[in-house]
Amino acid sequence: MVDLQATMTAAKPIEIVSGSNVQAVAFANESQVVGGDHNGDIRQWKIEDGYQLGPTMQASESVRLVVVSQDGRWIVSGDDGRKVIIWDATTHKKVLEFAEHEGRVCGVDISSDSTKIVTVGGDTIQIFSTTSGDRLLPPLPHDNVCGVKFSPDGSRFATTSWDGFRIYSTHNGDILFDSGGKLGLFGLFQISPLAWSHDGQQLFIANRTKITCYNVSNTSSSEWSIHETRFPPSIFIASNGRFITRSAGSSVSLWDCASHKQIGSIIKHTTEICSVALSPSGAYFACVLEGGRITVHNLRNVLPPEYFCCRLPLVQVSDAVLKSWTQDDPTTTEMLLSEELMSASSPNHYLLANRALISTRLKDWALAIEDVKEPSSIGHIAMAISLLGQGDREGALYTFDLAFHDCEPHDIRFLLLLKLILVFQSGNQEEAIMRVEYLAKRANNDGDATYLYTQVLGVMYMKKGNYGRAMPLIERAKKLAPKGKQCPPLKTISLIFGWSFNGLDIIAQRRQCETFYAEGRTAEAVEILLDILRISDGEMLGNRETVDWVSDFTKRCGMTLEHVVDKAFGSAKDDDGLTQHSNVLAFSSGAAGLLIKRSRARATKGLWEDALQDANEAVKADPSCPWGYEGKYVALRGAKRYDEAIDTLKSMLHVIEQSHDHAIRQLRRNYISPSETIMAIDLIVSEIHKSCPLVLIDVTTGRLCDDSDRTRIFKADPSFTELVLSMTRELDKEQIRRVVAKFFGYVMFSHAWEGKEPSFGDINSVGSVKNLPATSLNAKLRNFCKETDRLGYRWAWSDTCCIDKDKSSILNQSLTSMYKWYADSAATLVFLAGVPHPSKLGDLTHSLWMTRAWTLQEFFAPKVILFYDSEWRPYLGSPATNHKDSPEIMQELADAIKVSRGTIITFSPDALGVREKLRLASTRNVMREEDVAYSLIGIFKSDTRPHYGEGADDALGHLLEEIVARSGEIAVFAWSGKSSSYNSCLPASISVYSQTPHSPASLEGEELGTCITELRSWLSVQVALDIYNQISSLPPARFAVRRLHLPCITFSIRKLVILAPCGGKEKLYRARVSGLGNVEFTTADDLPLRWPQRFIFVHPWIRRIRDSSSGVVWGGDIESDTDSDSDVFFDVGSDEVEPSSPLDVVAAPQVDDYPRALRMIARLAQPFSALLLVQQPNGEYKRVAAENEIIVSGLRSDITSFGTNIQAKVLEIQ
Repeated sequence: MVDLQATMTAAKPIEIVSGSNVQAVAFANESQVVGGDHNGDIRQWKIEDGYQLGPTMQASESVRLVVVSQDGRWIVSGDDGRKVIIWDATTHKKVLEFAEHEGRVCGVDISSDSTKIVTVGGDTIQIFSTTSGDRLLPPLPHDNVCGVKFSPDGSRFATTSWDGFRIYSTHNGDILFDSGGKLGLFGLFQISPLAWSHDGQQLFIANRTKITCYNVSNTSSSEWSIHETRFPPSIFIASNGRFITRSAGSSVSLWDCASHKQIGSIIKHTTEICSVALSPSGAYFACVLEGGRITVHNLRNVLPPEYFCCRLPLVQVSDAVLKSWTQDDPTTTEMLLSEELMSASSPNHYLLANRALISTRLKDWALAIEDVKEPSSIGHIAMAISLLGQGDREGALYTFDLAFHDCEPHDIRFLLLLKLILVFQSGNQEEAIMRVEYLAKRANNDGDATYLYTQVLGVMYMKKGNYGRAMPLIERAKKLAPKGKQCPPLKTISLIFGWSFNGLDIIAQRRQCETFYAEGRTAEAVEILLDILRISDGEMLGNRETVDWVSDFTKRCGMTLEHVVDKAFGSAKDDDGLTQHSNVLAFSSGAAGLLIKRSRARATKGLWEDALQDANEAVKADPSCPWGYEGKYVALRGAKRYDEAIDTLKSMLHVIEQSHDHAIRQLRRNYISPSETIMAIDLIVSEIHKSCPLVLIDVTTGRLCDDSDRTRIFKADPSFTELVLSMTRELDKEQIRRVVAKFFGYVMFSHAWEGKEPSFGDINSVGSVKNLPATSLNAKLRNFCKETDRLGYRWAWSDTCCIDKDKSSILNQSLTSMYKWYADSAATLVFLAGVPHPSKLGDLTHSLWMTRAWTLQEFFAPKVILFYDSEWRPYLGSPATNHKDSPEIMQELADAIKVSRGTIITFSPDALGVREKLRLASTRNVMREEDVAYSLIGIFKSDTRPHYGEGADDALGHLLEEIVARSGEIAVFAWSGKSSSYNSCLPASISVYSQTPHSPASLEGEELGTCITELRSWLSVQVALDIYNQISSLPPARFAVRRLHLPCITFSIRKLVILAPCGGKEKLYRARVSGLGNVEFTTADDLPLRWPQRFIFVHPWIRRIRDSSSGVVWGGDIESDTDSDSDVFFDVGSDEVEPSSPLDVVAAPQVDDYPRALRMIARLAQPFSALLLVQQPNGEYKRVAAENEIIVSGLRSDITSFGTNIQAKVLEIQ
């Protein structure tokens, strides 16, 4: 680079004769360029002499685009053959090839970390991995796209088209900004019309008449007016963010990023520019001209020096010079400055002053004085230092004062400090220290100034030899140090006076050690050394000088050191002893010990490869020392080479176990082996899998994964090895559970099926959700996966494709587990396909999704739920991360289903009664008839086994039968309509439960007292108790072989007549009923009037008439009533012994309690909903389906016929 800069002049740029028609150019580094030509050849040249480096790379078609990765590993070309090719920049061999665009490749770029490439062309954008070639995002549509550029951090990329520009997220392809306007851009660029600022906060876009500067942080923009051109523009920005280059036609202009004004002179050519590139430092500019010639310009000859300088107070210096200067290499620095002076178009006072300062380091006073003839602040300072070097103290101070006349006002305070340093250097140390201390006191409210003065004072006291005063100042300066940034004034002081501010605390402590040792206070010296080891282990070995000092010092006081540390080891805790024992090794084990210490120091600074190299050497030097393995383990873990780190940890534990040092062997009990940790993780992973769906979509790949796949992916994920490595001392099962649960957290999909949704087989046939054909239903699934990924989850479940419906066992397990999967999910996403954007209140209520049966459990079960409109925007624009926390959305849902908001938010299957759940299901639709029952399995905690093909009657019958069997609940019999073929007491359709069943008024208080008084007047105690005991002895209802065994009170019918037809097949009947009088009802059935004795009315609502305070229960079971409409809940266990015949009853205690009996009989007198039954030839009964509930008056004076025409019994109903 030095030779190149010296070779180039403003008048004559370097020209490379390619010998072919080059169309594209890029810098490989500061001294090499890469070009692609019309024939498909790609070559690399040295700029200095135009010599071709390596073999020619051959693409298939004309190469119009070439870019080079920032790390110099890859060259990427784009050609007219629709191909993008990645080449190895060292060997020039083809690595990967992509042919994904339908048309010509119009743009290509590589991310700053060199891991991703983005290409545009054929109205699409593609992103791939540079190492694996995997597609990282599905193709992104963008009409007429013609240019692309990654942001500096690679998190975003910008594209241009004929209609404007867009900014995308690299992570998920979301459009972060769309200009949407006509910017007058050109199509099919061979040169890039956009550039990012170095901090990624600004995007510059060029067109014919202006440069638009778009501010990413606040979405504002500004425009720079430029001269109009008919040529397509191209822009690049310098790496320091100071200026922009813009090419158009045959000329190149330069623009200041801050002032938006043109700077420097225009670079003109005789022919049009085909392609342009800016070097990584921004110092060189390359152009491909018509005919294939490449010219390289040195922009340092065009722009003022400040556009290439580091911003230090008073000093302006190039990057190369600064690096050499700070490395304390004055000879090389002087050579670099001389070369810059030779290549400059005119003498520069900064360069001359810089060389004068370097000359003072070399003690070349005459050359230093010769270089500072031009008056400037930095020149006066260099002259003053030269005079002081010659012994002219007064002349030096007088000359320094001249710097105040030629400085900027904001530099005066800093100049004053520099003068005090000169005073200190001149020998008046006390005066200088006193004045700097005064400045420090005056700067109490200025943190940066206080830090600066404190650092300078620390160095002054060190140079004076007062280490006791220097050390607290240095410690204070460390606390005052500005976080995350350097202190430019300190760097300027270092450049001018050669003072070092690095590792001052170690240097001060080191010199204090030397002082104590020289005074014979060896023990105190050792104590300070141990403090250095404990507090500043990384800083201590930061340079070779310190390493040499450590080695020399320990040799001089080695025995004292071992004695002190052994004493500390014997009294310390295990961990402290382990650390201090390793410190002893660092001084007593020769090369291995020093390598271990340096490995730790480098690891502290994040220099993992260097730390690993030292640790490996330490292991070779002493394989029996565990601390070499420890250093290797730390370095491998820091470098994220987790598998190797685990192996090294095992080796370290083995060495500890085999150690001859008993104390170290004892430390083995403080470690956990990786195999123990992995075993604990496996157990928790297995436990987590039990509550997860059988198959989930991996949203990063789009593949379907079962639990073994997910386990394999987890164990290949860094989080697994990080978890294993985080538990070398203690097994934390709660942390394991947190990490495992987080990794395997999954998101459930809730939506309304709309047609041929993508199935399990569809995805397996193409390998991934991402490979499904472009249909609206496939897009719905992909958008669900995309939103899952955006929310930070890897796993997603959809009922369309995550169940292998060809396997009945899998299907059945999925249907019966689905409620629990929703309940245990990290979140459930609800897609409201028909709800437009923007959505409004009421859209949810009237959505198709609200009519589907399966969606009932899908909004009840989840703890976290999010609703989306048809454009995948949050419903009502709600920003809530959980819509169960949105009062507005939950209230709309509550109003729609007539259930309290609190019940929806904290729902559990026991939160609603049987009849209420059936009501919620009664108005919902299904695509398969059996789903009327299967969709309720979770809400009822049912064990029903699904079997598609059995029909709706059987499916609903099995569910209702189980409800009765589990609870004794007979509210399921309160309906009117058509009977089920499963059992006549069950309905043919769940829709009947939308009816509000009859509910008698509660008989309590004064009204009950009046009834009891009346009954006492005529009903004997014996009759009352007989009735009471008969009813109390009834067992709970149950099913057996589809037969219902119904406990009830029967009323015989003595006469049956038809009153009138009611329209259609329905007829109005009147029956004379024992104990109830005349009862009218409507049915479509033709009833045989000649045999009324075959008909009976029954009162099945035993729960309502029993005295709940009596303490009498059926079969010894405990009652549980959570439903206001329910009759009774009995938990009939699986180990229940059935009666010997269906009509057997469970004996109940004879309760000699006349008042209780009277209360029960009083309730018998209330109106109730009666069931009409007809006896079959085999003695069983069937229910006669009535069109409406049959409400009859209660039992009155005919109570005395109880036991004859009125009986309490169990009927078998088919």
